[in-house]
Amino acid sequence: MLKNVGSNWLITVVTVFAVYLLTPFTLHKLGVDGYGTWLLITSINGYLALLVLGVPMASVRYFAQHVATGDTRSLNEAISSCTGLYLLLGLIALVVGIGLYAFFTLYGIPTALHSDARSAFGVMVLFVAVGFVALLPEGVLAAHCDFVPRNVVRLGTLLLRLGLTVALLTLRTSLTVLALVQLICLLFDFTLCWLVIRRRYPEIRMRLSGFDWGLVRKIFSFSLYVLVLNAGARLSFETDSMVIGGFMGVGSIPHFTVANSIIIYLMEFVVAIAAVVMPTATRLQTQGKLPELREIFLKWSKIALSLTMIVGLFLVVLGPRFIAWWVGPQFERSAGEVLQILMISYLVFLPVRGVALPILMGLGKPRLPTIGFLIAGVMNLALSILLVRPLGIAGVALGTAIPNVLFAALVLVQACRELETPVTEYLRYVFPRAALGALPVLGLLLWFKLGLEVRNLAGLTGAGVAMVVLFGLMWVFFVYRNDRYVDLRARLPLVRAQSRA
Repeated sequence: MLKNVGSNWLITVVTVFAVYLLTPFTLHKLGVDGYGTWLLITSINGYLALLVLGVPMASVRYFAQHVATGDTRSLNEAISSCTGLYLLLGLIALVVGIGLYAFFTLYGIPTALHSDARSAFGVMVLFVAVGFVALLPEGVLAAHCDFVPRNVVRLGTLLLRLGLTVALLTLRTSLTVLALVQLICLLFDFTLCWLVIRRRYPEIRMRLSGFDWGLVRKIFSFSLYVLVLNAGARLSFETDSMVIGGFMGVGSIPHFTVANSIIIYLMEFVVAIAAVVMPTATRLQTQGKLPELREIFLKWSKIALSLTMIVGLFLVVLGPRFIAWWVGPQFERSAGEVLQILMISYLVFLPVRGVALPILMGLGKPRLPTIGFLIAGVMNLALSILLVRPLGIAGVALGTAIPNVLFAALVLVQACRELETPVTEYLRYVFPRAALGALPVLGLLLWFKLGLEVRNLAGLTGAGVAMVVLFGLMWVFFVYRNDRYVDLRARLPLVRAQSRA
């Protein structure tokens, strides 16, 4: 499991690096209004993606069951049924995209961007529609727990996107060009993934001849919950741009999104665990190995919290100054405040999102978390609208943070109940040592901020390196010392012995 999660982490690191390069480049090429318009386009089309109706996550669960039992015939029938569904839903998405286009024109897009924005919106509608069937190879590889080859393809796609974006926007600054890059990379990713499947699993077929309405109904019975989950996620993480654009103008969107993008990619790093945990939970449940699943729940929850803290502490203390260096000084106060508000809430939210939630989905217990996520999304929208006028984009950040914490508490209690693990046992194992171990790290970062007044790249890098060293020492010699699952200190002599050998 660690190898698969590690490959996911590698992709997330490369993605963060690509975003680190592309965000200021794209922002400066398109301008604040142009970049804000692009963010609005992607936000609106994100709702179009809901038409996939949760089939990808549901398909992984059914694929994984057939892989666990070695039933290739049933696996191909499930793939055929999902192929037909994706094609049908893609056609529906094209039609619905016309209605969303009418909604998009209601926003106050600057006159100079009208033509380019409209054509870019059309390309992104096509990107979303084609992207439905392009999800199928990823589901097949996930069901086989083949995350390493999948991530090799993703790495190639990321590098292609990075190169095309820089090259084509340098030749022509256009929203439509940026949208075409997304479409080209999608087709590249799909083609390579399917070639990997044909090479590793030649018995697998993607065709319509095995389409089964009975199986489709079973998939829908689970996928509708996933749809609700995705709708809640969309309301929680993708609506903010629309609220800010409607109440404050598109020029204010980048100030929120610059901060939010940092958090989103931290979330991707933790969700990399979730991508492996869900099919693993399904497999262990099918094989009757629930004690192993309880161990995964506790062990990886603590790992997820540790990963969140090592990045989160830096972002809360020095994140605004990093934004000022990265994008521009004018973003430090506004985007920095958003970053701090969101990051504090994500210290609670991310460990649950990365482990507890996918375990519940893998166990086929989606009702409470999906409905809870939808309610949290509606609360996010309502609070953001309520707070945006008096507090600006900081109010939108609060509208996101508060429901996320409440949702995390709800899902944690449910996961503990399903795995017959007392909440008190979870809390005792995951939180106290990590919280105490974080105090010296927090003190070091505050010294860099208040004592040394670091602002430039050298100072921020030095602070980051010093923090990582101290964090590592605290986690090895205190947080994970004598840990029942991952005793890092006990493993050090073993590592030294292996290195000598």
